[in-house]
Amino acid sequence: MEEAERLRILLIGNGGREHALAWKLSQSSRVDAIYVAPGNGGTAAGSLRNVSNIDKPKADDFESLMKFAKEQSINLVIPGPEAPIVNGIESYARAAGIRCFGPSKSAARMEGSKAFSKDFMARHHIPTAQYRNFKEYETAREYLHSVQHSVVLKASGLAAGKGVIIPSSKEEAHDALKSIMLKKEFGAAGDEVVIEEFLEGDELSFLTFSDGYTIRSLPPAQDHKRIYDGDEGPNTGGMGCYAPTNIASSQLIEEVHRAILQPTVDGMRKEGFPFVGILFTGLMITTCGPKVLEYNVRFGDPETQTLLPLLDTDTDLAQVMIACTDHWLDGVDIKINSNFAATVVAAAGGYPGPYVRGDVITVDPVGKETFVFHAGTSSIGGQLRTSGGRVLAVTATASSLEEAVKKAYEGMAAVHFDKIAFKGRAVNQEMPMTYASAGVSIDAGNSLVSLIKSCVRSTRRPGADAEIGGFGGTLDLTAAGYTKPPVLVGAIDGVGTKLKVAQAVGKHDTVGIDLVAMNVNDLIVQGAEALFFLDCYSCGKLDVDTAAAFVKGVAEGCRQSGCALIGGETAEMPGLYAGNDYDAVGAAVGAVERGKILPDTESMVEGDILLGLASNGLHSNGFSLVRKIVETNGLSYDDPAPWDQQKSVGRSLLTPTRIYVKPLLKTIRKDLIKGMSHITGGGLIENTPRMLPKHLAAKIDVSTWSLPPVFAWLKRAGNISSAEFGRAFNTGLGMILVVSEDKAKAVVAELADAGEKVFEVGTLERREREGCVLEKLKAWE
Repeated sequence: MEEAERLRILLIGNGGREHALAWKLSQSSRVDAIYVAPGNGGTAAGSLRNVSNIDKPKADDFESLMKFAKEQSINLVIPGPEAPIVNGIESYARAAGIRCFGPSKSAARMEGSKAFSKDFMARHHIPTAQYRNFKEYETAREYLHSVQHSVVLKASGLAAGKGVIIPSSKEEAHDALKSIMLKKEFGAAGDEVVIEEFLEGDELSFLTFSDGYTIRSLPPAQDHKRIYDGDEGPNTGGMGCYAPTNIASSQLIEEVHRAILQPTVDGMRKEGFPFVGILFTGLMITTCGPKVLEYNVRFGDPETQTLLPLLDTDTDLAQVMIACTDHWLDGVDIKINSNFAATVVAAAGGYPGPYVRGDVITVDPVGKETFVFHAGTSSIGGQLRTSGGRVLAVTATASSLEEAVKKAYEGMAAVHFDKIAFKGRAVNQEMPMTYASAGVSIDAGNSLVSLIKSCVRSTRRPGADAEIGGFGGTLDLTAAGYTKPPVLVGAIDGVGTKLKVAQAVGKHDTVGIDLVAMNVNDLIVQGAEALFFLDCYSCGKLDVDTAAAFVKGVAEGCRQSGCALIGGETAEMPGLYAGNDYDAVGAAVGAVERGKILPDTESMVEGDILLGLASNGLHSNGFSLVRKIVETNGLSYDDPAPWDQQKSVGRSLLTPTRIYVKPLLKTIRKDLIKGMSHITGGGLIENTPRMLPKHLAAKIDVSTWSLPPVFAWLKRAGNISSAEFGRAFNTGLGMILVVSEDKAKAVVAELADAGEKVFEVGTLERREREGCVLEKLKAWE
């Protein structure tokens, strides 16, 4: 086996990130030497194995650095901060024939110009906040005056991590705009300004290795930029960090990779500037899912100090970097240990404003699995002194986050210098701990019960009083009208990703109706009367008003279907759901007399008539595709709906599922119906055959009803084939009925009198292959 190439590394930078990188790289058996330009007190000679600082050449003199690199047989250059990367050090290294773990100058525009990166995201449909770019102050001022939503102002160029301003009022926003564009607070970085909508949610940071094709991410981290406790005070470069985070579920991480990180790397390659190095992606986890706040084209600080101690001892950071530069990252497995890490940053007094340099620093011995990473330090005559705003960071790892935080603060007690400040918290500590401090509010749950009791009580029916608060609900079958033991039928279902639309729009009652509809419609097709309903509402943090609106919708659905809401569960589960996300599942139980269960497949014959009942719209299926079509067409949920200018996109999509129970129940009891199919996920093609015997098929003429405008728009805007269309959506029919030819007119008349719109859509025929055949598909074109 060929011996691995020996590595001699030039690491550029002088911060805590560079100390952490040098610390981890020095553990590689492949690394013979690491030169840090200019380095700090933590990377000074003798501090780490094979690591030393160089004062000359200067870190911004790329030609001299490459000359030094050749003289020292350097074969890997690692630029730490953004400035050398944005200024093109990669091209100098490439010209010198030396690998560079860092992107090209073209790729570095993703950090170097926020305006460029926002336009890139728009081109590649990567979710981010709505925005506008401005180079002229007056046009920016007019736009800022016109918008009604909260905003974030960003200096487009490099501003040492401080060029983002989050104003709390319109007045503050205008003052910030003047500071950036007129007073030049951030210099040339403010020549262009990005004004974007303020996003709410939890922030996450992803650090992702890339070779231009393959991506490998470290655990998502969460940092804290405000200088004071309680997320107060001005922004800093970062005062604390922890990982892994409890809001980053495996599903969320998969979604970020699928919808954001891989499309970003693929898009950069396709546009001719492939990304090699580590991509830092700052995200906001909103109710509409993760959205990109910013890209950085290098390791984050202090995220690097937090994440590198979590790398398993089997993972060689130097090898990972070589795999990126040599484009074989798919051959590397990055292993993460099972610990948590927390980092606390110590800053000089006055930071992020003016601060004193040159104060003496002493560091006492720290405990096991506790690491002190130097940033703004220098070694002068063998004496450690402060030389920057963020002076150093203490990182600790442990089997729990609480223990890691405790150890990090114990480690910080070993650090001494004048006017030391570490007011930023790595995570919120609450001692003594309570259920509320863990993220579960019993008081909020009690408030919810008080709010919903009356609407739940309004669903009472014979046999069930619909009172909540006990350990379970009851229903008396005899009191419900069943003198003989009936057959009980159960159904369970959810609403799906339609909830994402509800969360984006802030309207939650209609999806409560959907939850009931999806279940009781499944009961009625079996001939069963819905008797009672149970729901489960799950969230990361209970918002009482949101949950109450949802349950009120559930109660409305129960009233429409005649079933009692006899119980439910509200599950507040911090860490399982991100931000304000919630999910819901419901179960309905119904009853049918023995011998009356549908479908009656034995009575079905060729020539039986198929009737379709009109839907209210999309109902509750196909929303993952719907959301994708809306997104790729550049629409927001607040925009007027292209198919209905009287409503917004979101409000129109939230039209609740039609509940067919009461009109169908009357018809069923007259023995007029042989079978029914509830048209849900899978559309006509998948659902219609579920009620048929194996020797019969449904032949449906799609020209017999008009395609509702929302479906017509979705088909056109999504360029959906007719076959896929008939499988993904209900296409305007929420129920399909099988009736005898001689009873068809009676059924149509009875259902029409009950307010249903009924279409004769086809017949049953002998099955050759498929259970449902759609004809005259050109009507959908």
